[in-house]
Amino acid sequence: MHPQPFPSLPFLSPRVAVAGEKIQRMALLAQILPPARVVAVAAASSPNAFRRAPRQHAVAAASSSTGRRGRGRLATAANASGSGSGSSSESDDGLVELPLFPLPLVLFPDATHALHIFEFRYRIMMHTVLQTDLRFGVVFAGSGGGAADVGCVGEVVKHERLADDRFFLICKGQERFRVARVVRTKPYLVAAVQWLEDRPPAEKPAPGEDAEALATDVEALMRDVIRIANRLNGKPEKDVEDLRRGLFPTPFSFYVGNTFEGAPREQQALLELEDTAARLRRERDTLRNTLNYLTAASAVKDAFPSSPSSG
Repeated sequence: MHPQPFPSLPFLSPRVAVAGEKIQRMALLAQILPPARVVAVAAASSPNAFRRAPRQHAVAAASSSTGRRGRGRLATAANASGSGSGSSSESDDGLVELPLFPLPLVLFPDATHALHIFEFRYRIMMHTVLQTDLRFGVVFAGSGGGAADVGCVGEVVKHERLADDRFFLICKGQERFRVARVVRTKPYLVAAVQWLEDRPPAEKPAPGEDAEALATDVEALMRDVIRIANRLNGKPEKDVEDLRRGLFPTPFSFYVGNTFEGAPREQQALLELEDTAARLRRERDTLRNTLNYLTAASAVKDAFPSSPSSG
């Protein structure tokens, strides 16, 4: 069962939109998103794919339910060329080998994505994944040809194999990971990864800056943004339902990050943070900027209403 969607926002996913048109999503991104940095890496087809390169500024902006189950063995294709054995296992240093799927999207814990698998090497990967533990790693790969070194495990929850050996599948995000080293690149990318979890704060937060208070602020800002977005789209103003749905601050921060679908580099920055409060603060800043922009746009619309066509 899919969650009830909400109104489309300038940067929010269509999956969280109940009413109306998108508000010039890409045109707004550079204005509403805070500056950020993202790790740039070499092309994923290179054996050095996940060595850190100098940090770069993104054009717009860039950069838990961290599940514990399934942290054992993650299988990869047998008899693959390159170093390493045909199947993966947890190494002595605690790293786990994981088949990786570079995609132009960011997967968050508990989020779902529909994928169409058609490229030959990834069809091979999916055959192995479907015969073992149903899990693979999703890493963001932008137009520059690089791949991020922090990603999220995707677990196949539903799939359909087509007659020509393509796949349609739905995967759900599980725990996050950081790539420690590339194991091999053929027939598909396999890396040794370490799991990531948010760290508790080292010091007592200032009043109003703890994760719970920040989550409350973020939810309130989302409500305001939805309300004004509805007004700009000519939709009737309605009471916005409970957006948080009882989530603790960490999974809620991932839920909010998943709605920033129009800005994958910003999503990547949020995914990489290992501090729930820092993630919520960043989301709060983005939502405040968005609310300010939409409030100004609404005032302009009210001051200069479009005149009816004269025919």
